[in-house]
Amino acid sequence: MKRIILSGVMLGALLAFAGSTQAADKKTLAFVVNGASDFWKAAEAGVKKAQGELPNYNLTFKYPEQSSAAIQTRLMDDLVAAGVSGIMVSAVDPKTMGDALDRIGKQVALFTTDSDAPKSSRVAYIGSSNVDAGKQAGEIALKAMPNGGKCMGFVGLPGADNARERIEGFKDTIKGSKIELVDVRGDDIDQTRAKRNVEDTLTAHPEIDCMVGYYSYNTPRIYEALKEAGKLGKITIVGFDEDPITLGGVKEGTIAATVVQQPYEWGYQGMKDMAKYLEGDKSFIPANGLIIIPTKIIDKSNVDAFWAELKDRQGKK
Repeated sequence: MKRIILSGVMLGALLAFAGSTQAADKKTLAFVVNGASDFWKAAEAGVKKAQGELPNYNLTFKYPEQSSAAIQTRLMDDLVAAGVSGIMVSAVDPKTMGDALDRIGKQVALFTTDSDAPKSSRVAYIGSSNVDAGKQAGEIALKAMPNGGKCMGFVGLPGADNARERIEGFKDTIKGSKIELVDVRGDDIDQTRAKRNVEDTLTAHPEIDCMVGYYSYNTPRIYEALKEAGKLGKITIVGFDEDPITLGGVKEGTIAATVVQQPYEWGYQGMKDMAKYLEGDKSFIPANGLIIIPTKIIDKSNVDAFWAELKDRQGKK
């Protein structure tokens, strides 16, 4: 009887050891964002869905301590040192991080999202065409202000490709119209500063009758500042992304419309594509290395349907 019990204990120990070895053998894939923002919650939900379909991988979602190129680089270096097999990153500043991204891409499978780094050793970019998104924002402005207007833009990182390309697309679309983009104010993904930029604009530039929020949190900060100043509904707001405040403003008509991306798909498709790549399948990568997930305009006519879909994907009621 003692032998039988002992054998059972040994078998249990062996199974536990085998299970831990199997878990250790799983490859880890990381999604690294550029800063703390509710925008990334949808991408996190997409990664969670992908985890359910990739049982042989461990998927992790990482926020840097603050939106800093140096801090984000250190985070990725730590992930590489910990043995991750792949990283998908929205780089804080692809230009200044070029060498670091190139180095990391030579050690693990590196994919970019949100803001590309085409000169690095990244495998592919999965995300929006920021130029096209900027053009759609320009279309919103043209429709909302047929008689023209003076716009001020607000963005987190003016030097990042996603910001630069959105601004470029906006300018291309309004070119030749009576709409002018007077300037763009950056805030380094500091939401207090983002709101203050709007407040300062109201004081220093009373001629401004249009505001464009190029990052997900910029539009809510515009909304709040205008509401507190009693200017809500008097200044045209053009938004980006799907923050609840933004969607609420679209629904009530105080925000003309917003250009939404699909960060959920970045997380979901990105993790699955990275796994394919690590397994030797490169057939999904186009010649130019760009996997574009389209953006779309959300206005009063479709905001309810979009919001319902968004809540469903994030498991909210």
